[in-house]
Amino acid sequence: MVERHNKKAFEGLNPWIIRQCATIGVKDPTAIQVNCIPEILKGRNCIGAAKTGSGKTLAFALPIIQQLCEEPYGIFALVLTPTRELAYQIADQFAVIGKPMNLRTCVVVGGVDMVEQGKELSRRPHIVVSTPGRLADHLESCNTFNLGKIRFLVLDEADRLLGGSFDGQIKTIFNALPKTRQNLFFSATITDTLQKLQSVTGGDCFLYEDPAEVATVEQLEQHYVLCPNDVKDAYLVEVIRTYRADNEKGNIIIFTDTCRNCQVLSMTLNEVGFENVALHAMIPQSQRTGALSRFKSSTVKMLIATDVASRGLDIPYVQLVLNHTVPKVPKEYIHRVGRTARAGRGGKAITLVTPYDIPTLQAIEAQINTKLTEFKLDDSEVGKIFTQVSVTKSEAYIKLDETDFYEKKMINKRKQWILDGLDPDEEEAKLVKKRKKNKSKNKKRRDTEKTDLTVENTDNKSEIFS
Repeated sequence: MVERHNKKAFEGLNPWIIRQCATIGVKDPTAIQVNCIPEILKGRNCIGAAKTGSGKTLAFALPIIQQLCEEPYGIFALVLTPTRELAYQIADQFAVIGKPMNLRTCVVVGGVDMVEQGKELSRRPHIVVSTPGRLADHLESCNTFNLGKIRFLVLDEADRLLGGSFDGQIKTIFNALPKTRQNLFFSATITDTLQKLQSVTGGDCFLYEDPAEVATVEQLEQHYVLCPNDVKDAYLVEVIRTYRADNEKGNIIIFTDTCRNCQVLSMTLNEVGFENVALHAMIPQSQRTGALSRFKSSTVKMLIATDVASRGLDIPYVQLVLNHTVPKVPKEYIHRVGRTARAGRGGKAITLVTPYDIPTLQAIEAQINTKLTEFKLDDSEVGKIFTQVSVTKSEAYIKLDETDFYEKKMINKRKQWILDGLDPDEEEAKLVKKRKKNKSKNKKRRDTEKTDLTVENTDNKSEIFS
């Protein structure tokens, strides 16, 4: 059966391409590769959906390289992706497979000098891998390169790219592309945007949808820890301590919801003895690349991240995913926990849940058709570290306030508002008003939580809630 799959998936590919796949350990094609590669080689547009770790990148990279080696010229393919890290990862895979033909790639992302990028684009690389914002900036500000003759357009994580956040940039890019291109759209989840994707591709379109794309893998152990919001960080530290007692060398990714929370959490955990690196949109690109490299190489065994790291990134050997905040939608949960239990290996996911998160957790359980089980902790140990963790976190907030972190964030927001045709002063005033309202709302919620929450083992938890 494997041999038949090999023949079907690799039919039409040059033998040297198959040999290059073997050098990176790819010998047996995955389901999405088996189904999509032959159709792409026939010249069809393609929409492919499969869960994280299924080999989507090679499903479009291999047929593109095959076509390129038959008629190598100019900028042959454009690959768009929502995050910088994913752009670098995709470019690396193209470079490895295409090395025998001296394939040239160019990564176009924010945080890198635009002049140097413009020079690289003017050299007509074969493959351009880019985030939408930076490529749109180049198209609007210079004429040193031309996308008018590309053969392939790839949208990786297509549901995010077409979900609304990048609409302005995507329109600018699409206007610069030829109408006769071949469109390849891939994602872990496309159900909600399937109709939109089909209308964008046009022409003869092949659709492949993995029936398991809304599930989590069987090898994944999934747990929850119920805790009040004000004590969440102490519970997080105790979860890490408990896990580390039996898994000293295991790699851990901790997901949280905002850049600010990510930075503060990273600073807090470093201070209490858990060395880590942070990954979020406010960190300069060189530091983001370095942080991810240190984690991938296991030089540092803990990564604190926003959802910028939840999709597509190939981070091997992650034993534990910790959700510091519950994802707002079930599919984001699937993306996060998909960082572990990859390639047939086991893994564990633990989610910190406040009473107000329970409806969201139930929606996640319904989506994945799995009930999370409780991760047992010694609540008396949480009480012992509560004060230390709280003070350390407060100090982290003070240190962050002394930096230009918030100034950089507002500059980025104002730039985006201008690009969207909005008045930045009006939008900033609205944001300040919204933050004040949310702050008051959250304070009322915490007061209610402290007063009304009833938890098992009241005697053990009385010190924590007082």
